[in-house]
Formats: sequence, C-alpha cells, structure tokens
Amino acid sequence: MTEDVLTNTRMESPTPNSAYGDLVRMAYFVLPGTGKRIYRLAVARRIVDATARGPRDRSPAGLARRRTRVLRRALRPSRRLHIGLGPWLRALPARLPDPALTAALAKLDPYVRVAYVLRHVEGLPGYAVHDQLVELGVRDPRKVMRAADAAPPPAVRRPERFETAMLRPVRNRSVLPLAAAAVLTAVLVTALVMTERPDPRVPHLRLVSAAPGAWAHGARTLDAWPARGDLARDRAFTGRAAEAWASAPPGGRADGTAQLLYAGRVDGTLLALMRHGDRMARYTPEGLKVVGLGKDPSAPIALDGGRYLLAPWDTHAETFTGDRLAISHGVTAPAQADTECGRGPLFHLGSRTFGHLAGPRATVLTYHSPAYRPGGEERPARLGKEGRKFWNHLACVTSRPDRPVSEAMAWNFWSGDLPAGGESADWVCTRLTYADGATTADAMLLEARDRATGGCDARRPVSGTWWQAPNDRWYYLAAAGPGLVPHAEGVHRSRTRKRLLTATGTRNAPVELTAR
Repeated sequence: MTEDVLTNTRMESPTPNSAYGDLVRMAYFVLPGTGKRIYRLAVARRIVDATARGPRDRSPAGLARRRTRVLRRALRPSRRLHIGLGPWLRALPARLPDPALTAALAKLDPYVRVAYVLRHVEGLPGYAVHDQLVELGVRDPRKVMRAADAAPPPAVRRPERFETAMLRPVRNRSVLPLAAAAVLTAVLVTALVMTERPDPRVPHLRLVSAAPGAWAHGARTLDAWPARGDLARDRAFTGRAAEAWASAPPGGRADGTAQLLYAGRVDGTLLALMRHGDRMARYTPEGLKVVGLGKDPSAPIALDGGRYLLAPWDTHAETFTGDRLAISHGVTAPAQADTECGRGPLFHLGSRTFGHLAGPRATVLTYHSPAYRPGGEERPARLGKEGRKFWNHLACVTSRPDRPVSEAMAWNFWSGDLPAGGESADWVCTRLTYADGATTADAMLLEARDRATGGCDARRPVSGTWWQAPNDRWYYLAAAGPGLVPHAEGVHRSRTRKRLLTATGTRNAPVELTAR
C-alpha cells in the first residue's frame, strides 16, 4: 500500500479544535472490519469522546496519552459501542473515503494497520510511529512498520477528502461537571503561560510550554518539547517575542496559542524560538523571521554560531572523532561542517548522522556505496569515513533546498574512469525528503567539472548526459545502478562496459534513456 493512496484523506487543521477531527479520522481507519461508513464514523467519534479527560487533554502530553487511548479502543472495539449510536450519527461530514480504502486496511494485521494509518494517513515520521507502537506493547515495531510499507495498494475508485476537521465532540450529558473539572484542572495545568495579560487593543499571542517531562510520559512529538534557555521564564522578553509574531504582516503572523521552544542567549545574542503548527518564528531584538518547521519530532533546530537545540530525549551527541559533543540544557557546543560552503555532516546522534544543508533544522544524512543494492527497509545509519568524505563534497555542489529537509540519501551508484582519457568519476543519485513529506531525487556526475544530470529513481537509478572528453570530442554517457544496464535511444555507436554507456551523436540531441 503506497503513501499516495490516502493522501486525499488528510485535512489541514485550521484550528486547535480540529485535533478532535484528527483523532476521529485516525480511529476511523484503525477500526477493524468494513460495514457501512456512517456507522464506522459514529463508532470512531464515540471512541474519541469516551477518551476525553477534560482540559488536561490540551497539553502536548495529554494529547499524546489520549491518542494512545483512542488507538487501544479502536484496535479492539467493544460491541456495546454499536448500541445507542444516534447522537454520533448526526451532523456527518459531507464526504467519506472510498470504501476500498477501509476494505484494504481491514485485511491487515491490527498493529500493521495502526502503523500504516499513523505513517501514511496522519503523516507521522518513522521515529514517532515506532514509539507509538512501543506504547501499545508491540514487541517488534520495525517488523510491523516494514509490513505496513509492503502492503499492496487498494483499487480506489474515487478518492475523496475525509472532512473531519469541522466535527465536534458529542455532548450527551450535562456540561456542569466538565466545567467544574476545568476550573480545578486549570490550577494544576502543566503548561506555563509566558505572556502578561493582553491589551485588547493590540494583537495578542499566548505562549505556552510543555511540561519538562512530557516527552517521557507520552508520545515523542514536537508538542512534547519543553521550553529551554536561560530566558524561558523571562516574561518581558518572551512577551516581546510573542507580540512581534502576533504583529507580523499578514501571511506570516500567528494568533491564539504558540509553543515556546527556546528563549536565551546564544553567543551573546538574545533569541526566542516559537512554534505554531509547522511554522517556527525566530525572534531577536533585530527582528522576526518565520520559517517552515515540519513535523519531524527529532531533528535538531539550528540556533546560531553552529549550535543546535536537540530533542529532549537526545542527550548524547558525538563528533566524528568519537569525542562527546558538549550539551548544555539541550543546546550543543558549536558544530560546524568541515567544508568551505558551511554545509555538510555535523555530528552523530545515536545511530544517525545529522548535517547542515541550509534551513532551520539539521538533516539526517545517509550514504550508499556503489556496491549497495536496495531491498527491505532503509534505516538511518551513521556515516563512516567514506560517507562523510562523499557528503563533504556533495553538500557543496547540491543546490540549496528551498524548504526544510528532514532526510537526505546519497547513493553513489556508479564509480569508475570516464572514456577517452577522462578521469575517475562518481555518479550519484540524491534523494531529499522534505519536512512536509514530499521527496525529490536528482542525479549528478562528480568529476573535474561537477554537473547535474536530471532526475533519478532512488531505487533504480539511471542517468545520462553529454560530456566533452579531454580530446575535445563530445560523447553521450549514461550509467545505471548495480544489477541494471543503461539503454539509450537517439544516439550512435553506443557500447556499454561495466554499466557505463558511451555513445556518439548530435550534441544535446534528445535521448530516451532507460535501465533494464
């Protein structure tokens, strides 16, 4: 089952209240069986309503715990949930997903279905899906995730948007006990209000922070990142930061509630980081800048001077010499890429290597040698000496991404000597996975004059280009990954040796290139 199948079932959340709709959508797809969609939706809404715990659900940790409760009930729903569904059958959304989607999901093992829904419907990164499966008691989460990715796609007849964003909880009892509980819980709420009482005449943004240990007791999400920095409790500074974001020009401003991630001094400069959905604002006394942040819960956030704010569960970083990289209150000591362009590998975090490719967050870097053959699940692994050397070169010749990149994979799929007295070269396919889940893959020939050679398939790479040899003659060159042979139409006198095709023809003439 591919990720594209359920793309249209997701809705962007216009308001904080749409978190309810997100939970309903998740429960809808996790529920076993098929049946009529309206009853499936009613049961999903009933499950979500039954898991409510009042205002405490609004905190990041509370939302994470509620998601776990919803998943447990949706995995094995009680038959009693189908009795008295009337209140939950009212005010249904205008459209529901094609029944082929739920029919395909119903054939999966329950935990595999959960993994698929979290990854490809809710858009959670692999790390968060892994942690959620652990919370549900799954013994081998990676095996379950691999099974979810290998599931065959359903034959969807009419992809439709699943309009859950406007759904609201069903109140089938008095609201007075809930109101009383809200008053009591407000006294104990873990979120810290960081701004002073607003002036109704000016724009206002309320800053909150997750409890310091929220990530240890719930899902590891961005919502669970606590506010860090020596100015996190400085209401005057954080208040100015919030006011600046609330007063930003239309399209860049935020209102309502935002999450404070960091407030402190970085090499003498005052800095505040605030998050609203998948956007982040960087505030300094000199001004405010709003950038895309994405939903990856683990990628370090770039501060200034080569320092990075780590996820609260990442407490040990290493340099490439094996030394421990100093961390203070979640912030690393300066870590600079060893390149002239300032981009490239930075440090190890556990089994991953993070690097800087430009953008607000560090990127997981992976590397495959020419001997690599794709198969099974790709897991991030630390870059070795060869991989770091390769990325130090590649990072500087790759065009700067125009949006945050969460993972970058480089496969050096061909390496050898170029014909007619040419020097040794490498052909690489680089796949960038962006923070919003989109991917791009481009090929590049690395030689005396590095050049981009168009797009590539990151699992079956093949690429070609016209190339001028040292004797000034022009050739068409093409290479393919291990186990493949390049074939070109539109050239003359082509020959292939060690997966490198060399041909002549009219320079820059269109060529149809395939790999077999």
